[in-house]
Amino acid sequence: MKKIISKYKRRKSDRQKQIIVSVILIGILFVSTVGFAFQGSDNSADEQDSIKSNGIEFIEQSGYWVAEIDQIVFIFKYNPEQIQDLNPSVNLLNNYYDKVLYLNSENSEAELEIYANLDQFTTRVQRACLEGSECSYEDVPIKTCEENFVIIKQAEESKITQEQNCVTIQGPESELTKLTDEFLFNMLSII
Repeated sequence: MKKIISKYKRRKSDRQKQIIVSVILIGILFVSTVGFAFQGSDNSADEQDSIKSNGIEFIEQSGYWVAEIDQIVFIFKYNPEQIQDLNPSVNLLNNYYDKVLYLNSENSEAELEIYANLDQFTTRVQRACLEGSECSYEDVPIKTCEENFVIIKQAEESKITQEQNCVTIQGPESELTKLTDEFLFNMLSII
């Protein structure tokens, strides 16, 4: 006989599974980055695609672009030559250092880009909902733009805006990861 499970317990179980999958994906990205950092310079590096942007070398590895900035490895789905360059005005990385970053995303790949690159600087990256907006997450804190908050959502028009400490990355679903990389490039002063 099948055990009856309440909606609350089912949602809680689904949420735990999502967290586990996210942690595994971040772990894979981290391990591949560490492997790349320790591979050294050999002939296989000559076969990889690479570009330079603002003095920073981006090397394609396993479908991602890896860049080392001040001995810190960053991973991106796109390189600076592949983005639109909307030229947004966003806070630089030091505004996120050692603080909690709240995140609300409608795109898991774009969300992973934020986790993989900013989690190493923040105290933590946590899902949250913006006060006064509709929220699809349960059991997450409600925050305002006084805290660092990144919102990634689908829209017809592509744009990246910042009001106070809230950054909104919006565009067609197929462009959200590219827009997220553009936000990261601007934050890191790569473009």
